[in-house]
Amino acid sequence: MIDSLRRGDGSVYLTIEYNQVEDWIHARWYGRQTLGTVMDGGLTYLDLLRQTPCAKLLNDHRDLVGTFTDANEWIQQVWTPLIIKQGLRFIGQVVSPDIFSQLSIEDLKFRISDQLDIYLFDTLETTQDWLRAQQ
Repeated sequence: MIDSLRRGDGSVYLTIEYNQVEDWIHARWYGRQTLGTVMDGGLTYLDLLRQTPCAKLLNDHRDLVGTFTDANEWIQQVWTPLIIKQGLRFIGQVVSPDIFSQLSIEDLKFRISDQLDIYLFDTLETTQDWLRAQQ
């Protein structure tokens, strides 16, 4: 089942689904993000992890634009310890073609890579291949 989170105008900013065959959560972000959308999305991940424990997250930014660095401190300080406690160990990250999004995810990787395995990839396929190899 795919869960879609929407902005006030009705547009989707995040879809999240548990891929049972691959045993990972696939989260796909759309458009510009705010601290609020990142927090809502992160807490939705956490709820899904509580219902369906798994160690892998495919975090997909192919359709994300703009910076989200204002959320990185919350992700580092609050979200990361919570998801680790729920069993998440690996984040395969599809990087956005948008330079500001790229800088934001690089900042986040710097902040949390000592706590879990997060790797950045240019394509969905290479991200999936890496996640499949993680045990």
